Formats: sequence, structure tokens, C-alpha cells
Amino acid sequence: MTGTIPHPYSIEVSPLQKPAGHFGWAMRKHGKLTERSDRPHVSERKAHESALAAMERDLNPAAAMRRR
Repeated sequence: MTGTIPHPYSIEVSPLQKPAGHFGWAMRKHGKLTERSDRPHVSERKAHESALAAMERDLNPAAAMRRR
């Protein structure tokens, strides 16, 4: 994946209150929440990379099956 976000998806990266200085993400498909991070990320960039990986798994169900 090149880092671009395809049409039906959007990614929101936001700072967390706890632990301070960490970030979380939310992925939406057609405006509806599809998935969100379950752990804090140390930087905004790391959170965005994690969200892109989740989006890639959502786009390619076969990749998600290999992950298990």
C-alpha cells in the first residue's frame, strides 16, 4: 500500500488522554466506524502506519486469514 487512503475509507489519528503523549486511531468506511486501535502508539506516525495496516487487512480478507 502506498500510504494513500482509498475512497470509502477515512483514518482519524488523535492524541490520547491516558497515557499522555500517545496516539490512537479510528478507521471509518463510508463514515461508519469499522475499527479502532486497541493500544496506544508512541507517535502520530506509528498510529497512522498501524491504521494503514488495518485498512490493508480490511481490503484483503485473505491477508487477515494468514495473520491468525
